[in-house]
Parts: sequence; C-alpha cells; structure tokens
Amino acid sequence: MDSSEELYDMTIIGGGPVGMFTAFYAGMRQAKVKIIESLPQLGGQLTALYPDKYVYDIAGFPEIKASELVEKLTIQMNQFENTVCLNEEVQEVAKENNYFVLKTNTHIHYSRTIIITAGNGAFKPRQMKLPNEERFSQMNLQYSIDRLDRFEGKEVVIFGGGDSAVDWALMLEKIASKVTIVHRRDRFRAHDYSVKRLRESTINVLTPYIPDEIIGSTRVEAIKMRDTTGENNLVIKADEFLVNYGFVSNLGPINKWGLSIHKQAILVNSKAETSIPGIYAVGDISTYDGKVKLMATGFGEAPIAVSNAKVYLDPEESLHTAHSTSVMSRDKKKQTVVNG
Repeated sequence: MDSSEELYDMTIIGGGPVGMFTAFYAGMRQAKVKIIESLPQLGGQLTALYPDKYVYDIAGFPEIKASELVEKLTIQMNQFENTVCLNEEVQEVAKENNYFVLKTNTHIHYSRTIIITAGNGAFKPRQMKLPNEERFSQMNLQYSIDRLDRFEGKEVVIFGGGDSAVDWALMLEKIASKVTIVHRRDRFRAHDYSVKRLRESTINVLTPYIPDEIIGSTRVEAIKMRDTTGENNLVIKADEFLVNYGFVSNLGPINKWGLSIHKQAILVNSKAETSIPGIYAVGDISTYDGKVKLMATGFGEAPIAVSNAKVYLDPEESLHTAHSTSVMSRDKKKQTVVNG
C-alpha cells in the first residue's frame, strides 16, 4: 500500500440516499468512512433526475421533496467525519493482504471493508424506441424533470404506468393546464394508494396504448398511439411529453469483481455479505429471497451491513451498538469532500 494513502475501515461505493445513510450509521459505529460516487454530487437519482419529485415511503415523512431528503441526509451524515470522493467510478477491486485496493478512473483507494450501495449501477432512461426520438430528446420530450415550473400552464402527456409516472402525473395536475397519462395496460404498477388518487383526479387516463410515431419537425407536436388490443389508434397533441418507462441498468465494472450476481444484482445473505468476505451490499444493487426494492428497505439494510462489517474488522466488537442517544452525545465532526 502506498504510504501516502490512508487506509479506511469502510469504503462505501455509491453516494445515493442509501449510501449516505450507510455513511451516517458507520459513523455511529465509529468507523473511518469514505464514500466514492461517480456523479458530481451526492444523492444519486434523487439529485440527478428527480430533485422536485416528492417521495412518499420514508418513515416519519408523509411526503418529502427529493432534494429536501438529500439535504437532510447530508446533515445527518455530516455529524461524523467522512471523506467523499465525487466524479470517481470504481473500476477495479482487488484484495491484498488484509485490505482492498479500489482503482477508480482517477485514483487508488485502500479500505479494510467495502459496502456497495450503488443503486441499480450505471443507468439510463428507457426510451420509446421510435424513429427520430433522439432528435427531440431534451426539447419538449423529457425522461426526467429537474424543474417543475417549465410545465406551468401547459398540456402534458406522460407515458408510463409505474410509481414515477403516476407520482409525476399527480404532482403536475396542480401545475399544468391538462395532464394525460398513457399506459400500455389497464392496470398500473404504482402503489395502490397512488393509483386510487389517480383514478379520482382530473388526470386523463388513456389505456391500453403505446406510442407508435412521433409527429413534428423541430419539436414534438403530437404522438400517434396504437391501441394494444388492435381496436383503435389515436393522435395526442401536447406542449410537453414525458417518458417514464424506468431505466436500463448495468452493473458495469462490478460484473468483473468476482461477486455472485443474479439478474443484475449482487447476491447477499442475511448479514448483507457478498460472496467475497469483507465486501457487503445493500439497497437496490443487492438481492436475496423476498427482497423488496424500496429506499426504505435499503435504509434498513444499512445498519446490518455496517454492524457485520464492524465485527468482521474486530470479532471482539458487538454486533449491537449502544443506544443512539448515547452515541450522538459524543463530539460531532466534519466532512472532507474530494472532487475527482
């Protein structure tokens, strides 16, 4: 190991919400912590794609804006000392003696344990796969929303049937002049309560339709849609079009680290251990029998990984820590941020 480099107790790969909470809990266990994040800021998809979107399944918050949740997680995490490395993608992981060597696109890092919280890995939005779609991308054809005010007083069409599509439709109902949601099935995949609100709203629901052709020259003027039952086709006009078909995820370099992978997720046991001793995984990137992929699930898995990593580092340590009030009474420290 390079003598100029520090050796950390736990290095967290991924600075999304679950990674941030994992760093906080590692601080609770008095571990020396580093976060490595490939994006230029913490918060993952919440920051990069959905800063104005409300999140509804966080304990204690009936609803909270994504950007506000990231802000609160940052404050919580920064109660303890940690190092954050941004704009760095971990490309290689190797075990040397009793520590791991993590090679990124810009630096080499050393850690006694690793906790992977990289969400769905590298991601990009699923497209409609229509001719000329790329040409209209980021004009009035969007795959995420970073500013709600651009939709004020406009007619908006949303394609999708999951939580994100339904949540955006409900939020835009209060801002846009008209909102239409288009889904290929009559049954939506969003949470039951959200679908109930959708059915009771003024939002125009069109099912079962799929987009078939983009109409327009310099911008999308309309989209021709095909009825999946083969009975009807129609053309829908709007000012703005939003595609919420989810994301195509790719574990990227993680696939080459020798971990057991199942359906683009890392297999873990009840201790959040991967197939490589000393490496743990939590959040959407991990999987096990009965796994429910929610942010709330990842928050619950974080203390499991941290506590078991603590015992891995020192078998004399207790799996269970002191009550949080006694831990938080200690001196609070600050964060060091390194931009790659």
